[in-house]
Amino acid sequence: MHAMNILKNQFLWLLGSLLIGLGPANASSAPRLNFIHILVDDWGWTDGSGFGSRFYETPNIDRLAARGMKFTQAYAACTVCSPTRACTLTGQYPARLHITDWISGHVRPNAKLKVPDWTMHLPLEQMNIARRLKAEGYATAAIGKWHLGTEEFYPDKQGFDINMGGTDRGQPPRYVAPYRIPTLPEGPPGEFLTDREAAEARQFIEQNKAQPFFIYLAHYAVHQPIAGKPPVIAKYRQKASTALPHQNPTYAALVESVDDSVGAILNKLEELQLADRTVIVLTSDNGGLLPVTSNLPLRAGKGSAYEGGVRVPCVIVWPGTTQPGSVCETPIISADFYPTLLALAGIADTAGHVVDGESLVPLLKQTGQLKREAIYWHYPHYHPGGATPYGAIRSGDFKLIEFFEDQHVELYNLREDLGEKQDLSQRMAGKAAELRQKLKDWRIQVGAQMPAPNPNYQPAKDRKSQAMGRSAIDHS
Repeated sequence: MHAMNILKNQFLWLLGSLLIGLGPANASSAPRLNFIHILVDDWGWTDGSGFGSRFYETPNIDRLAARGMKFTQAYAACTVCSPTRACTLTGQYPARLHITDWISGHVRPNAKLKVPDWTMHLPLEQMNIARRLKAEGYATAAIGKWHLGTEEFYPDKQGFDINMGGTDRGQPPRYVAPYRIPTLPEGPPGEFLTDREAAEARQFIEQNKAQPFFIYLAHYAVHQPIAGKPPVIAKYRQKASTALPHQNPTYAALVESVDDSVGAILNKLEELQLADRTVIVLTSDNGGLLPVTSNLPLRAGKGSAYEGGVRVPCVIVWPGTTQPGSVCETPIISADFYPTLLALAGIADTAGHVVDGESLVPLLKQTGQLKREAIYWHYPHYHPGGATPYGAIRSGDFKLIEFFEDQHVELYNLREDLGEKQDLSQRMAGKAAELRQKLKDWRIQVGAQMPAPNPNYQPAKDRKSQAMGRSAIDHS
């Protein structure tokens, strides 16, 4: 009997060993998801044919949306670019990172408030999505705009295998080669920058088709200097009408160049049979720039506290999971992309790394809702586009904005008043007080930096510097 038990135990041990050995082999044989995050610069909420425009033509972006989920209430983490980019990469609010303005910001030395000494780079010790994915065997590429610090903070120091075009600048010197971008080898004369960025992405996909990859494709378009291909501009000149809110033919051509890029990437993925295992995120870093475009029915635009400054287009394709052509009305924000990509990759975050965003998996699967009660903004700066230092909270249908110069608040019901025309702060004083307290508590929680009274405040000089500084919007 004893001998039989020994044989039985040996058999069970051998069987268990075989099963354990088979487990990892089977798991590792399953191909991992690839990720492409396309971030368009200054792309407004209605700047696409699938997002409400009757002027801009974006058939490839529409093709992408037909494969995945379109988010109608997606938000950038800031009304300007650098903070949103830092938030997208790290999953942390700009207020927590202390990266709260575009780098290097807009100076108004005689304004009513003195802005805080904020961080003008993405710290090397800060965990980000590229560094985390690279540690798990992903090939990583940053293509296009960076704008998160000088050379010592460039993408190749931040977990990206390559940096193709990223510098400390917020805009390209020009859209047609020669580009004069030091981190981008010059193309043939006449090459268009958006096409080149797409070509670099396609080449990276080709080179890394046998391993999982992450591409952060941060187009310089559709930021100033507004430019386009002459035949495309001519097409939109013929189409322009004063009856349409969108009327700028050159800007329309620049938007179309981004659409061309999306099409080129989709075609490459299909050619290499990678489309079924590549997640694509397409969104913007802030609202559309006025008067170059129109964000109607939203109020204002880039550099503003209102919806036109922060509400942006967004499409996410998770092959085999997102219902083709689906639409989600749940508010999301830039901080959500970091935890979402890690969740889709099946990768745990680094211990101790705080994430302010929430995984969008329940929304993408249509199996549930997000747990949070609110999303937040913190902009303790002045912007030539119109913003004065402010904070904001969106909870449910309500959005409250607190303006720091005079401490007044405005309250809007976005479901009933998308254009933010009717301030409810007096009529619904209780709701305004509740949201203001939540906003204050959140600022304490994340360690937000606040502006302070400016001892050099001189209204007349400030008005003069404000007028002279409006050109700074070109670089933000």
